[in-house]
Amino acid sequence: MYNGGAAGLTFWSPNVNIFRDPRWGRGQETPGEDPVLAGKYAARYVRGLQGNAGDRLKVAACCKHFTAYDLDNWNGVDRFHFNAQVSKQEMKDTFDVPFKSCVVEGKVASVMCSYNQVNGVPTCADPNLLRNTLRKQWHLNGYVVSDCDSVGVFYDNQHYTNTPEEAAADAIKAGLDLDCGPFLAIHTQDAIKKGLVSEADVDGSLVNTVTVQMRLGMFDGEPSAQPFGDLGPKDVCSPAHQELAFEAARQGIVLLKNHGPSLPLSTRRHRSIAVIGPNSDANVTMIGNYAGIPCGYTTPLQGIGTYSRTIHQKGCADVACSEDQLFAGAIDAASQADATVLVMGLDQSIEAEAKDRTDLLLPGRQQELVSKVAMASRGPTVLVLMSGGPVDVSFAENDQRIAAIVWAGYPGQAGGAAIADILFGVANPGGKLPMTWYPQEYLSKVPMTTMAMRSIPSKAYPGRTYRFYKGPVVYQFGHGLSYTNFVHTIAQAPTAVAIPLHGHHNTTVSGKAIRVTHAKCNRLSMGLHLDVKNLGNKDGSHTLLVFSKPPAGHWAPHKQLVAFEKVHVAAKTQQRVQINIHVCKYLSVVDRSGIRRIPMGQHSLHIGDTKHLVSLQAAALGVIKS
Repeated sequence: MYNGGAAGLTFWSPNVNIFRDPRWGRGQETPGEDPVLAGKYAARYVRGLQGNAGDRLKVAACCKHFTAYDLDNWNGVDRFHFNAQVSKQEMKDTFDVPFKSCVVEGKVASVMCSYNQVNGVPTCADPNLLRNTLRKQWHLNGYVVSDCDSVGVFYDNQHYTNTPEEAAADAIKAGLDLDCGPFLAIHTQDAIKKGLVSEADVDGSLVNTVTVQMRLGMFDGEPSAQPFGDLGPKDVCSPAHQELAFEAARQGIVLLKNHGPSLPLSTRRHRSIAVIGPNSDANVTMIGNYAGIPCGYTTPLQGIGTYSRTIHQKGCADVACSEDQLFAGAIDAASQADATVLVMGLDQSIEAEAKDRTDLLLPGRQQELVSKVAMASRGPTVLVLMSGGPVDVSFAENDQRIAAIVWAGYPGQAGGAAIADILFGVANPGGKLPMTWYPQEYLSKVPMTTMAMRSIPSKAYPGRTYRFYKGPVVYQFGHGLSYTNFVHTIAQAPTAVAIPLHGHHNTTVSGKAIRVTHAKCNRLSMGLHLDVKNLGNKDGSHTLLVFSKPPAGHWAPHKQLVAFEKVHVAAKTQQRVQINIHVCKYLSVVDRSGIRRIPMGQHSLHIGDTKHLVSLQAAALGVIKS
C-alpha cells in the first residue's frame, strides 16, 4: 500500500461477514460461508496486522461490518434501506461467530458497524450490539467506527430519527466512537446543547479512539525511532514479499474437475497452447477490489507463455461477452493447438460493492464460447475461472470434452504465474472451496432478503450453506482435487468424553443438551490423531476438514466444520497430525432461544470418508471419568 507515510496506521480490514448468499457482490472480500472458518481467519488476520507486542500495535485492524450485512443491491433493495430480520438463534449460531472470535481471540483494535438495520434498529445506533455485545460481553479493547456515512444513512435514508441531532446522540449513546464521514462533526455540538447527549458520553468515545492512537505509538515522539518506524516503500516489493504473493495464489487455487486425469499438462506433449477468454490476459481483474498497487502483474497468458508457445485469442471482448464476432478466431486457435486453456469468469463489472449478481451463470455468451471451443479443440480443454463468488458451471462439469476445471478466485498480482504452475504440475493444487457452488435454480427459492439459514420446509425454503441446505449442488463446500491421492486413517481418538458440570447446577442430563455455561469448559478439548498417507508420486498439501454431526435435534446443523489442518506430505510417505477440538466451542449447538448447548450422546465426526463416533456424557458432579 504505497502510502509513503501519507496514510494512517488503521486499516479497516478484514471483512468477516458470512458469505450467506452466492449472489452477494462483496462475498469476494470474505473468507466464505462457514462461521468457524471465518472466525479463525478473523483472529489470524488481525494478529498478522496488529503484531504480537501485547498492548502495543503495529497497525490497528478492524473487523467489519457488524452485523448481518450481506446484501448490497438486489432486486430494488439496497444496503442503505435493508432491515435484516435475524432470529436469536441465527445471530448466535452464525452472524456473531466471526466477530466474537475477532474480538476475543484476535483482540482487534476496532469494529465497524454496518449500514443495514437488524430487527428494525440501525446497527450503528444499537446499544445492544455495540455497548452490550461488543464491550460488555466480548470486552472490545478499542473503538467502534461507523461504515462511511452510516450515521447520515440512518437519518437521511432510513428516517430512523426526526432530527440529525437525535441521530448523532443515538449513535454516540449506543457506543459509536468514530464516524467515518462528517455527520457527527456537524451535529454533535448541537446534540449536546439540546441535552440529547452528554459531554461525558463524547469523552468516552474520545478515550476509546485516543487510546488506540497511543497504542500505535502516535504520541511517542519521532516515528522513525519507533519499533516499526523504518518501514517504507522499500519493504513492499521485496523479493520475499513477492514470493509470498505468488505462493498465496498457488495455495488458493482449487482444482474442481480433472477428467482422465488430463492435468497436469506436459511441456513435452503440449508445445502449443491456445489461450482464450476475456480473462486470459487480465491484470487488474486479478486483484479484486480493495487492493493496493501491485508490484507488477503476471497475467495467465504470460504465465502459460513461460512453459509453452501460446496462440492467444480473447474470444469475448470483455466478461460481459455480449457478441460472438471474436468466436471464430478462438475456435480456430483451439483447432491448431496441442491443448486449450479458456480463462473465463467474472470481474468487478459483474460482482462488486454496491452490485449483487442477478444469476450464477457465466455472463453473456461465455458458456457458448466454452462449448464451441471445446468441440473444436484438438487437445485437452481446460476451463479456468476467475471470480469471487460461485458460478454454475454444471454444463462444463458434465461435458466430456472439457477435461478439467480450475477456480483461481481473484488470485492477485502473481495469479497468472500461479495458474501456469498448477496447470503444468510444478505446483500441486491443494485448495478447497470456502463456499457451496449452487445450481442456478437454487436462486428462485431463496430471496436475498430472507436471512434464515435453516430450511423452512413448509415454505419450500431450502436453507443456506452446507450446514443447512441439503439439495443438489454443483460443487460442495470443501471440494478440491489434487494431482496425488491422499488417504487418512484415525490413529487415536476418544470414544467417550465426560463433560464436567459446575456443582451448583443440578442438571438431569440423560439425552439432553447442557448449557455451555453449566459446563466446566476451560481446557476441555478432545484430541484426534490422524495418519495422512500420500499414495501418489507427487508431493502435495492436504487439508483435513473435520465435520461434526451432532445427535439428532431439530435445531442443529446437518453437519458443522469443527477443525481443519493443512499438512504437506511428500510422495509415498505418511504424516501424523494431531487436531484438538474444543468441546464446548465446537461440539455445541444453538437452540431456538439463542442459548448454546452441548448435546449429550453420540456425535459423529467425519474426515473425508472416515467416520468416528464419540459419546459425550455429563460427568457426575465433581467426578470426572477420563
